Amino acid sequence: MSSLIRKVISTAKAPAAIGPYSQAVLIDRTVYISGQIGMDPSSGQLVPGGVVGETKQALTNIGEVLKAAGCDYSNVVKTTVLLADINDFTAVNEIYQQFFKSNFPARAAYQVAALPKGSRVEIEAIAVQGPLSPALL
Repeated sequence: MSSLIRKVISTAKAPAAIGPYSQAVLIDRTVYISGQIGMDPSSGQLVPGGVVGETKQALTNIGEVLKAAGCDYSNVVKTTVLLADINDFTAVNEIYQQFFKSNFPARAAYQVAALPKGSRVEIEAIAVQGPLSPALL
């Protein structure tokens, strides 16, 4: 059996990891993107604007990691959204649909007890490199 190549993906255009993990890891054609919070990559601080501002920045950060992996939002097949307050679900959805416009990825959303740096939202993603075509049923 041949082994799969494991490649670490990173970019200075998204916040550096704040712990012992990678921004993303590529295995075969699958990109596993670590959770992104609404942190400005240049300052290392959460952006202003509460959950709306943080969601925009988290998804922008994901976009930069996707670019570094040769992908874009259309390559995302699964996301997980972690919320400090589930009551922010609707506000996050309004921003989320500005980034994911069609052929939406599968998704889970959870309220959690706390997030890094006191953020309101964290989003992780899984993407597949290459062109993806919708199945014809």
